[in-house]
Amino acid sequence: MPDRHHAGKARKRRPRRSPTRNPAATDLRHRRRVLVRVLIGAMAVVALLFVFVFPARTLLAQRQQTEKQKKTLELLHEQSRKLAEESKRLQNNAEVERMAREQYGFVYPGEKPYVVVPPSTTSPPAPTSSAPATTRPAPKR
Repeated sequence: MPDRHHAGKARKRRPRRSPTRNPAATDLRHRRRVLVRVLIGAMAVVALLFVFVFPARTLLAQRQQTEKQKKTLELLHEQSRKLAEESKRLQNNAEVERMAREQYGFVYPGEKPYVVVPPSTTSPPAPTSSAPATTRPAPKR
């Protein structure tokens, strides 16, 4: 059965071009092919960077941040444990009384508070030899 699409038309074939004998045109085509291959290679390298390197950097940064957050979390757990111990200690009336006396100077009614003053760490100034020392007689009582 004859083909309907090509029945009325004779198919014309173009004769194949013979390669150009012009060396400049051949060299130009060769350079374009090399340039296209280099550009495709460069685009492939950039694509690989986006696919592998940048996510890897992000992953490393996230790991560092995770480690830092873990250390912070450990510190907070330690502080929470210490505060729980202090809270438990403060449930005892004797501990509250001790802290009130030591830190705030509280006393029961009728008690007399005393404050011990530490000795002075500076020495009194020595008398100078240029000025004569004058002494006054003590007042009579």
